[in-house]
Amino acid sequence: MSLGIAMPAEARVAQVTRTMWLILIAVVMADALDLMDATLTMIAAPTIAANLGGGELLIKWLGSAYALALGSLLVVGGRLGDRFGQRRTFLIGIAGFTLASAACGIAPNSAVLIAGRLLQGGFGALLIPQGVAVLTSTFPREMLGKAFSAFGPTLAVASVAGPLLGAFIVTANIGGLSWRPMFLINVVIGSIGFVLAWNVMPRTPGDRSVVLDGVGSGLLSAAMLMLIYGLIEGSTSGWAPIDLVAILCGLVCFAAFGLRQARAANPLIKPSLLANRGFTAGIIVALGFFSIVSGLGYVLSLFLQQGMGLTAVEAALSGIAPMAIGIMVASFGAAPLIERLGRRLVLAGLVLTLVGVAGLWVVIAVQGSAVGPWSLTLPVFVIGLGMGCGFGSLFAIALGDIDHAEAGSASGSLSAVQQLAAAIGSAAITSIWFRSMTADVTGAMITCLAVVAIVLVACMALVGLLPRQAAAEDGH
Repeated sequence: MSLGIAMPAEARVAQVTRTMWLILIAVVMADALDLMDATLTMIAAPTIAANLGGGELLIKWLGSAYALALGSLLVVGGRLGDRFGQRRTFLIGIAGFTLASAACGIAPNSAVLIAGRLLQGGFGALLIPQGVAVLTSTFPREMLGKAFSAFGPTLAVASVAGPLLGAFIVTANIGGLSWRPMFLINVVIGSIGFVLAWNVMPRTPGDRSVVLDGVGSGLLSAAMLMLIYGLIEGSTSGWAPIDLVAILCGLVCFAAFGLRQARAANPLIKPSLLANRGFTAGIIVALGFFSIVSGLGYVLSLFLQQGMGLTAVEAALSGIAPMAIGIMVASFGAAPLIERLGRRLVLAGLVLTLVGVAGLWVVIAVQGSAVGPWSLTLPVFVIGLGMGCGFGSLFAIALGDIDHAEAGSASGSLSAVQQLAAAIGSAAITSIWFRSMTADVTGAMITCLAVVAIVLVACMALVGLLPRQAAAEDGH
């Protein structure tokens, strides 16, 4: 057959459709890879620390380093994609993420592992923002809803798979490698994703007129790094002067970042967004909510393993799995209710989380060190229901009063806040845990739960400032 013969119209349509779904698979794989790695070390952290000799400092940095780099650079990664093209930035991101995962898997000491986690987060910040932009430019408008609907189930499964995969890999001790295959498996997944993206991602040109605010990016990254460093090191070393200075410098950099956003010609966050009361309230609630639930997951894992002596798999099945299942159930159940309930759904998520935290507090306070792991299942499941109810609805409601032209910037800002909150939360709550845990792990857990409850109540007090409803969809 001559190569010059034109392909029939039906075949062309089928080929284009097949390519679109392959693009979706590549994007979803990247997002799932990110979400799994964000939670992978939650259960395995004590084993990793024991193996490398990093102690509590390594446990604190394992989750914080990844979320810190990802959150600090997420908005910048989106701008780089606009400037240099989404395909090129996506490929660099997934290639770098894969290599950083390999470095984590073969890390000879805790310093190399933390550096690898920072690199994972940094390249993840290049990778993740490109997905939505590529799908929006690739899929016809009438098919976008179906494409985005694939994210919910896939990412819900990834949130469950992260801690469980980490637990089973540690327990299986594959080839005597202990925790290392948790990161080495990313080399396989990342390589498949890179090849797939190379072949199907559209070659969209970048817009060289897009200007990056390097000063603003540097101030934000410096602020987060110094705050997290001061918080983690201070709680470990007894609050030496250098730790307090780091925290103070971090706050100064944050203030400078705010001034820069008000004056820069091309700010990372548009000043009009920060002037929007509903959006600003959403950022504050998101920062508080995501911080404490991220930290709670880590200290719950520590309590089950260090306090109750459970194995990694037992801790994952009795503590983390019920929370993840609750998130999945509530995420699917809450989605159809966002339009009808509006910000009341956010409040319901916060209340449910608080009820679960209170239930967990009562069980641990009453039973003390004799508490059975399965006694925690119900309150942890309720916490998961609250988290699932609040995750999606909070973002949707926070964007309720945002102009359509600002939606992309606002959504990126919220995603960055979510990652920064994970870094702050895992550092802060685990710091409280280690400072409170002398001979009494029960008392340490109760203290952490009290802090979580206080933050939840503060978030509930701000719900009234959120927009009443989610943003209306185009065409409705």
